Amino acid sequence: MNVKVAALASHSALDVFDGAKDLGFETIALCKKGRERPYMEFKRVVDKCVLLDDFREIASERIDSMLVSENAIVVPNRSLAVYVGYDNLEKMKATFFGNRKILRWEERTGEKNYYRILDEAKIRRPKTYKPGDIDGPVIVKIPEAKRKVERGFFIAANRQDFESKLNNLVKEGIISEEDFDKMVIEEYVLGAHFNLNFFYSPIFDRVELISVDRRIQSDLDSYYRLPAELQLKLGKLPRYIEVGHEPATIRESLLEKVFEIGYRFVDATKRLEPPGIIGPFTLQAMVTPDLDLVVFDVAPRIGGGTNVYIGIGSQYSKLYFGEPISLGKRIALEISEAIKRGNLNLITT
Repeated sequence: MNVKVAALASHSALDVFDGAKDLGFETIALCKKGRERPYMEFKRVVDKCVLLDDFREIASERIDSMLVSENAIVVPNRSLAVYVGYDNLEKMKATFFGNRKILRWEERTGEKNYYRILDEAKIRRPKTYKPGDIDGPVIVKIPEAKRKVERGFFIAANRQDFESKLNNLVKEGIISEEDFDKMVIEEYVLGAHFNLNFFYSPIFDRVELISVDRRIQSDLDSYYRLPAELQLKLGKLPRYIEVGHEPATIRESLLEKVFEIGYRFVDATKRLEPPGIIGPFTLQAMVTPDLDLVVFDVAPRIGGGTNVYIGIGSQYSKLYFGEPISLGKRIALEISEAIKRGNLNLITT
């Protein structure tokens, strides 16, 4: 079976392509004109670069039919969901790795949201508030005005601070009042943050912890390097724009809890959106001083932070496979094994 691996050329696509090539698959990069250079430069891992005027063309009959004729399996990333849209992805005839219907559960609002999954799984998460109920430190999550694909954040000490900062951000044009209905206000949990990158394998019937990473954010990284005195004098709210990641490990005695929430999450998705999560997913968690895990964000697909392990593989993956592998290669391995066993239907939709 001449299966090929395709992805929207952004986010984590290079990891997916590199892993696919390691397992002998041909790759298809769905590129937007003006953003194709990395995929032309790293030509060893890209067999075919399809140039598009707009990423939304991926859902068009022309591209959808091409993916079907090429016998391609599309590996979804966050960019695919944002630029193409959940409704369009669910209507496509192309084959997707994983359960494409689980992608819309990444949102915080609407009927299908990740809070429901966490609650179903009985995984601790931050409390949520309405503006009038704020009684302590909160983190506010709301789309940015100019870059709707970016989810903006700011932290407020109390209700008064929340109202002041919200008004200032509107005046500066960073957020818009029209997005207030998409705003989520969460309890601010103090702790150390980790991105826990899992993989649920229907082929091996297990939940694997593949890697751990942390975010690099602009211009937050500059702020926390400054003395508190200078931060106050600047009088400006830091932005939380994700620009990169760095590798991390988590305390070994916490792995029991890490696996517990991983398996609970998978079981909850099976009940809420059968057949549930398939393949990669990321739980972003705070580890409190009491060593509790509080999950504050969810990615029901490959996480962007897994890019730190391209080409070198991750530490925890070696404990399964005897060698460190990247999440991109782990996806390709699942596809390869499913083809050998004649079980491709178990990992695709």
